[in-house]
Amino acid sequence: MRPFAYFAPDSVGSAIDALRDAGPGTKVLAGGTTLYDLMKLGIETPPAVVDVHRLPELAAIEAGDRELVFGAGARMADVAGHPAVRDGYPALAESLWRAASQQLRNMATVGGNLLQRTRCGYFRGGPEFPCNKREPGSGCAAREGHDRTHALLGTRDSCIATYPGDWAIALLAFDAVVDVAGPDGERTIPLGELHVEPEDPAREHVLDAGELILRIRVPVTPAGRGSTYLKIRDRESYAFALASAAVALTVEDGVVGDCRIALGGVATRPWRAAEAERVLRGAPLTAGNARRAGEIAFAGARPGTHNGFRVELGIRTVADAVRVAGERATR
Repeated sequence: MRPFAYFAPDSVGSAIDALRDAGPGTKVLAGGTTLYDLMKLGIETPPAVVDVHRLPELAAIEAGDRELVFGAGARMADVAGHPAVRDGYPALAESLWRAASQQLRNMATVGGNLLQRTRCGYFRGGPEFPCNKREPGSGCAAREGHDRTHALLGTRDSCIATYPGDWAIALLAFDAVVDVAGPDGERTIPLGELHVEPEDPAREHVLDAGELILRIRVPVTPAGRGSTYLKIRDRESYAFALASAAVALTVEDGVVGDCRIALGGVATRPWRAAEAERVLRGAPLTAGNARRAGEIAFAGARPGTHNGFRVELGIRTVADAVRVAGERATR
């Protein structure tokens, strides 16, 4: 790990000042569960880090009548265990429970979790592997390599790395927004616009240099109770998704009303399956319709050499998540 300057501001305003003054490449340190790993691998080499994990302004969790509000510095474990989340939005709670070990959930923050970088082995494997994310223009070793866990949706010739997170998938299904602040003031970004596909593989999100996530806001919806986050992985404990789906439904007299479907583990960014949602809205909640929604969700998949099995896996994941969400919606 290379030497770096360390700043511990005492307010959000001073944190933004520190990010501006420390210069290009400065990183925010929250839980540190991703940044430290990348620094040890030599992938991230910031000249300075700005430690925001002690700022009380970023730690609040509020459950109001119109929205849930999660400070970016709130710990994953605290959000997952909050009664309003656990009871009213099981998909949100499950996405956090299934994202990491208990030790990591006790340290990692929900804001930092949104910006975690890919687990692509070629990205993390060192300079002997060409990687356009790590070194723009060098190529993509994954395209001709072992692509079993790489993306099926949103890929480009320049990059097929999968977005690894779970929390963002569930937030996307609930139309969450993210409030950020920087030298030019505050702005709000819909969660669905926060991450980008790899036209430029080195750019993974739309945050500008010096911007800091303040909070995540989730609109209150009756579909919250009828929701689930289903994650399929190689092992049950602390593994990244081969396919996942966040589904939230309302159901009346066996017919789907509201419907939200987001996919994880299969795309270069959190992926909303809007066409699949449209197929289910107003339709009977049947196994056949759930399967059809999954097929439509993966209609644009571009499998590579070793990951084609995940198309069928993803279809079944969506269908199963629709079933579970439907059962919860009709309790």
